[in-house]
Amino acid sequence: MSLTRRGKEAEWLEQLKPGLRQLESDALNAESPTELLNDYLTPISSFFVRNNGVLPAISLGDADSWTLSVDGEVRNPCSWTVAELRTKFENVSVTAVLECAGNGRSAFSPPTQGLQWGHGAVGCARWIGVRLRDLLEFAGLKDSAVYTGHFSPDVKTDGSGESAISRGLPITKALAPETLVAFAMNDAPLPILHGGPLRIVAPGYPGSAWQKWLTRIWVRDREHDGEKMTGIEYRLPAVPISPTQSFDDIELRVITDMPINSIITTPKDNFVAECGSEIEIGGFAWSGHVPVSSVTFSADGFRTSQPLKLEPSSEPFAWRRFAGRVRPKQRGLLTLATRAADVEGRSQPLEPVLWNPGGYCNNMVTGISGMVT
Repeated sequence: MSLTRRGKEAEWLEQLKPGLRQLESDALNAESPTELLNDYLTPISSFFVRNNGVLPAISLGDADSWTLSVDGEVRNPCSWTVAELRTKFENVSVTAVLECAGNGRSAFSPPTQGLQWGHGAVGCARWIGVRLRDLLEFAGLKDSAVYTGHFSPDVKTDGSGESAISRGLPITKALAPETLVAFAMNDAPLPILHGGPLRIVAPGYPGSAWQKWLTRIWVRDREHDGEKMTGIEYRLPAVPISPTQSFDDIELRVITDMPINSIITTPKDNFVAECGSEIEIGGFAWSGHVPVSSVTFSADGFRTSQPLKLEPSSEPFAWRRFAGRVRPKQRGLLTLATRAADVEGRSQPLEPVLWNPGGYCNNMVTGISGMVT
């Protein structure tokens, strides 16, 4: 099925992912209600959708002829079909969280530009593909290699025909063992909506670095300056700034590590419970490159809190399930919130995170509410 028009895209999305909430934007974007994120591996039908431009006109049959090229600062420019990637290089799997850098943006005050995501622009999947390192080593990296630049056929929604996004990775991350060129998701062929036939998987980095519909990797001798790699795009100020302050002369650094975060997936928001009965609390905690160490929960705005049971880590970039119980003793509104911490001592902030012009990396503690009867 080819995807060309926004209306058709939205209709198609409703059929494939009926539980998602579509956001108001020219491109197709939709987030997952947190109750749909209760599985360790987020089902494809529940996985959020993020696009910067028009979906390219790709059909499932295109996977056979899809070609990826590697050029630039390499001694041996190469190209492969998907079938050749599968057979010529070791196939590996990485279970990792994919999170949009703008997840939680709607909570910034004052509001920032960009899609007003709630907290459902996140999911965890098993990604299967080949190591990007293996492709780069086969092509023969030159000593001048500093960054990769990634290219795909999606274009802006303004009709200009210009590339919608072209981001890249520092060469150290491109060579990291967890960084993949993936062709499968949760043991199924990579869906078109999630970048099939090929996409980058860069665990720990924001979703913008996980380029979809990958056709070319340009190895650069400098930081990549493709579409959405400059200005304030996916960057944070090097020093705190205020919403009224000009950021024209402020140093902005590319986001290379997602912060510690957590969500409650059960009970669902607006739950109803009986006074004196146990409420089971469950959800997930995750971080970028620094492992999660603990999760606590509170029913009084963290005036008091108690630890939750945190399941052992199965893979370093996957999220970790937590569980616990609370027995409310009073009727009325009850708000439950969780707070995760990592092994370097960083915790989700209780107050709003530092404002930034792109509205990125908002990992402030949030909660769900319900009525105790």
